[in-house]
Amino acid sequence: MSSEAEVSRAIIGSYTSRFLGHLQSDAIIVGAGPSGLVCAWRLAQEGLKVTILEKRLAPGGGIWGGGMGMPDLVVEKTTSPLLEELNVQCQEAGNGLLVASAAELAAGLVLAALRSGAALFNLTYLEDLVVKEGRVTGVVANRTFLGDNLPIDPITFDARAVADTTGHEFVAAQLLAKRGLLKGEHTGEGPMDAEAAEAFVVKKTGACFPGLYLAGMSVCSFYGGPRMGPIFGGMLLSGEKAAKIILKDLRKRH
Repeated sequence: MSSEAEVSRAIIGSYTSRFLGHLQSDAIIVGAGPSGLVCAWRLAQEGLKVTILEKRLAPGGGIWGGGMGMPDLVVEKTTSPLLEELNVQCQEAGNGLLVASAAELAAGLVLAALRSGAALFNLTYLEDLVVKEGRVTGVVANRTFLGDNLPIDPITFDARAVADTTGHEFVAAQLLAKRGLLKGEHTGEGPMDAEAAEAFVVKKTGACFPGLYLAGMSVCSFYGGPRMGPIFGGMLLSGEKAAKIILKDLRKRH
């Protein structure tokens, strides 16, 4: 039987090695919700070094909540190829909609991202951005529950691209907006209109500042789009689109 110290040594050694290996990445995904996990998965599939930062204990974001906490969620039938690739089961719900298990989709996305090579660091939140010569070149991160309550200095992660997939709070974009680096008023999403929001979030996915990209609910909050509620097809497709845009931009800059 291994000693307690040996168990601790195995955990610390594995974590430290992975952490050091991802202080420099091709892409950092801030927020492990549906759009962030899809974006990370697709970028990692292309061979990029991808780091996911999640402020909560468990990844998955709003997937777990469903509608009023019910563990089922709705996606459009157009996302069925992606669900099949994830081996997530779903049922026809009529009107072009599918119903899937929230837990199965969350687990499937996390597993796909990790097995493609992305690294996930939970209990880690975005405190600030690194901006050099008018471009986002990394993130400033701290420990959840510690950095926001105690005088603990953060650390930085370097990246060629940063994706803000933090949802309603659009944390990364907010940091730039508050400093006057982004034009316009960014007051959050508008009233509920699920159908319009699903189209809006995909259409507006992309860069909002050199090196910083928006996907998922961050898009609706940043641009003032409609709220969408417990439907997740747009979230998944937004993550895929963000990955394509990031990959294209990085290849141009290589």
